[in-house]
Amino acid sequence: MGEYFLPIIELAQKELLLFASLCFLVGAIDDVIFDIVWMVHSIKRKLYVYTRYDRATVDQLSPSDDNNPLAIFVPAWQEAPVIGAMLRRCLDQWTHRNFRIYVGCYPNDGETIAAVAAAANDAEYIRIIICDHAGPTSKADCLNRLWRALCLDENLESISYKAVILQDAEDLVHPKALNLFDYLIDRASLVQIPVIPRRATRSVWVAGHYCDEFAEMHGKQMVLREALGVSMPSAGVGCAFRRDELRKLSVLTQGKPFDATSLTEDYEIGLQLTQGNARGIFARLRDKQGQWVATQEFFPESFEDAIRQKSRWMMGIALSGWDRLGWQRCWRENWMRYRDRKASFAAFVLTIAYFAMFLMGFLFILELSGVYQPSPLSDLLKAMLVMNAFFLSWRLAFKGCFVFSLYGFREACLSVPRTIIANIINMLAARRALFQYLKTLAGVPPKWEKTGHFHPKAKDVRQLRATRVSTRDE
Repeated sequence: MGEYFLPIIELAQKELLLFASLCFLVGAIDDVIFDIVWMVHSIKRKLYVYTRYDRATVDQLSPSDDNNPLAIFVPAWQEAPVIGAMLRRCLDQWTHRNFRIYVGCYPNDGETIAAVAAAANDAEYIRIIICDHAGPTSKADCLNRLWRALCLDENLESISYKAVILQDAEDLVHPKALNLFDYLIDRASLVQIPVIPRRATRSVWVAGHYCDEFAEMHGKQMVLREALGVSMPSAGVGCAFRRDELRKLSVLTQGKPFDATSLTEDYEIGLQLTQGNARGIFARLRDKQGQWVATQEFFPESFEDAIRQKSRWMMGIALSGWDRLGWQRCWRENWMRYRDRKASFAAFVLTIAYFAMFLMGFLFILELSGVYQPSPLSDLLKAMLVMNAFFLSWRLAFKGCFVFSLYGFREACLSVPRTIIANIINMLAARRALFQYLKTLAGVPPKWEKTGHFHPKAKDVRQLRATRVSTRDE
């Protein structure tokens, strides 16, 4: 039976490997083109901008002529362990004082309400908003409740807010972040600052792979998106929306600018507010101490939480996003949307590639034992494998440079083996996202699944190379 069965396995292995190699080659060429365009843009900036002007810091920005206050929205469901420290840190460290924090809580989450009340301590800067129904609901549903509270306050107090800023309950927000938002929101519909993942010392692999991905995403991809003049997605934290633009969107959506039926409402609203002639700004500025003005937070450290979070991203951006947002007539816009949406297909190809490699290993063992002699690989397949090896080295080196600039040499070295962990998480997340998406096609409404938040003790936190903030109260 082996004389018939083993040749079939060999044929399947070679066909799967050829298919995966071809798909990887197409994706790799796209990545290299993107990298080259980014390098050209960076070199032009260094030669024609930074040789004539000094790099600005957030401390050099002049005060805005618009003195209207800023509103910070913080949705909170079962965030008692972290919300108090986050609010106290903001009140203590923010140098900009013209703001109000709206914290959205639920009537069946008394612990979070108590933690927010204790942190507020009658502070005029914090308002606790109780949602109309028991939790949990989607993040967008909570944000819409905060939006209604803001509009009511504007009517009652005869004020007008300048911008709405989104933060999560576990965020470490830079002391100068509000100053930067206040200055730039006059010039754009959306302002996004970098999101920098931090990890506990014990979480080298799962939480660490978020560090690798965001270092490149917010060091390169978002920078080039702004340079190309295309719409800009928001990250859901560390982002400011101009209030009058949200009002226009609210009129079109019956008073609910954040879409509660979307699993990635932050991504979608960013694209909606910055499409066409509207402008989005991705602001990468440092303070006078050389620290990035960014939002730092701790990402999941368990496989289960990471898979659940990434499956929500994949379904909302790659699968449902295709249906909800479609494509545009601008090639630059479609290029960026293609890059956003290819993650799920890439995970599918990765699964095929790993299975083909498993079969190759199986056949190699049979060859060593003398049981079966596979035929040699074709010249075409060998050439494709060599090219993919080159592009893989390119990709790992490129990512390592961004990780090194933010986290140092050790983390840059770890980013190479962490790629395998990231691939496994993405494959399992894509499988989960696909099943969830098929359920929605059958009429089942999408389910928004919250990821648990935490702050490790300060001594257990892996410090950043170039971006350090106070870790007290963690």
